[in-house]
Amino acid sequence: MNKKRILIIVLILLFVAILGVAFAKFNVKDSAGIDSANDAKKMIRAIYKNLEAELPSLETEIVDVNDVSLVTSYTGLNSNENIKYMVISEPLMTSQAYSLVIIKVKNNSLIEKMKQEIVDNIDMRKWICVSAEKLYVTNHDDLIFLVMSSDDLATPVYNEFKKYVNNEIGKELEKTNSEEDIDLPPEMTV
Repeated sequence: MNKKRILIIVLILLFVAILGVAFAKFNVKDSAGIDSANDAKKMIRAIYKNLEAELPSLETEIVDVNDVSLVTSYTGLNSNENIKYMVISEPLMTSQAYSLVIIKVKNNSLIEKMKQEIVDNIDMRKWICVSAEKLYVTNHDDLIFLVMSSDDLATPVYNEFKKYVNNEIGKELEKTNSEEDIDLPPEMTV
């Protein structure tokens, strides 16, 4: 009788454990735990904390995605229709070209198109006196991640993002902007 009781108890515990695992899997929304704009801000802080590179003083904030002009200025995207939220991290005032943007999308099937639109349209010279040298764009699930800056800042930040999401990323896009690509007005080319 004792062996039967022990076997029943073990089976019940096994059943409860299986139910617990199944319940946990169905309740996971995002493998990196980035379900809200505040979670994205926490992720950015974690990425910065692990960096060995020295960043300028940065302000991280949630962007009003209803303002299409803001969305376009930070991302190069011409529409806000597929965006749930967006978080940016940029210097308040500095001569350092640096921008990190997290975009949570509504429809994953459009994510590759959006990433390509970012690479094609983003203004890497949006700052008055400087331009970004390197742009990286990728995604993790339904998050688009982009960072642009000098290569010595953009690359380590991008690599820390990939570590944060356990290298579970989509197609990687990058763009290099050299100062030679800048078209100067004729009066400045003397």
